[in-house]
Amino acid sequence: MADSATVPAAIVARAPKALLHDHLDGGLRPQTIIELAGESGYDGLPATDADELGAWFRDSADSGSLVRYLETFSHTVAVMQTPDQLRRVARECALDLAADGVVYAESRFAPELHVEGGLSLPEVVEAVLAGLREGEAEAAAAGTPIRMVSLLTAMRHAAKSDEIAQLAIRYRDQGVGGFDIAGAEAGFPPSRHLSAFEYLRRENAHFTIHAGEAFGLPSIWEAIQWCGADRLGHGVRIVDDITSEGDTHTLGRLAAYVRDRRIPLEMCPTSNLQTGAAESIAEHPITLLKDLRFRVTINTDNRLMSGTSMSREMQLLVDDAGWTLDDLRWATINAMKSAFIPFDERLAIIERVVKPGYAALSAAT
Repeated sequence: MADSATVPAAIVARAPKALLHDHLDGGLRPQTIIELAGESGYDGLPATDADELGAWFRDSADSGSLVRYLETFSHTVAVMQTPDQLRRVARECALDLAADGVVYAESRFAPELHVEGGLSLPEVVEAVLAGLREGEAEAAAAGTPIRMVSLLTAMRHAAKSDEIAQLAIRYRDQGVGGFDIAGAEAGFPPSRHLSAFEYLRRENAHFTIHAGEAFGLPSIWEAIQWCGADRLGHGVRIVDDITSEGDTHTLGRLAAYVRDRRIPLEMCPTSNLQTGAAESIAEHPITLLKDLRFRVTINTDNRLMSGTSMSREMQLLVDDAGWTLDDLRWATINAMKSAFIPFDERLAIIERVVKPGYAALSAAT
């Protein structure tokens, strides 16, 4: 087994990666924001230098408050209101992820946030899907192939979840892999959107729910037992149902259920530090949950706001929490097993890309 000391940054950068939880409006390039703002006449940016703007996003998001963290999105959403803007952002998302070694990614976005310029919800979805396809084609031509899938997100404080769920079904054969709800958890339980989840289940569709990030076990319980989520967005607070005494860990009934059912946890370490859901990478619950063999996955959440990438998230776990190359491989396979694409496609990426890629890296160390 590879030791954590034998996983230098060069190896982590080359590792095949699978990403389940990444927000399209949280991953823009700072320079792109500046250029799109100039073209559209948006004058609300706090900085017009790319380095300064990137630092502003990271500093503003690093507040310890989920609500404050979410406020930074007003600037990115402002420059994602036309087909050309959406296509460019989606294309660059695919290219940036592919350049980081990501071989499979699900990019989620809320169509209802991109209609201020007069677009219809279907037009928003079609523009994003077109951009992702363009990015895939360019990445493949550059020798860094990536499979991109989109998730349609409904805002939990709004009342469009039924419409967004129907949109996810309408476009599921054109690149939409599933559905999600996001936004501030407190006061907006997932059960408010129960009709959307019931509709998706009737349509044999996949969905994940942001739960257990800023709010605790009740949010996770509702997402799973009431709404029927296939995966948990974050789910970090499941540790509140685990009692630890030394090396002995006792799981409560909800935690045991999540582990027994192999419910995937879309964990985002750096983001959790920013929103106050964890104190440090070394103490982040992801490592305990890995050791207890929950179905843990590693994710970026919002690359711009967190100043991060999949390589960075993995390297932090190696450097600060003692993860090994085998651990990274295990979490990557977990993500592929949990992906919202057909089983044969998941298996092909695991067997033809992930396993050979990690085998080559292991031999190199």
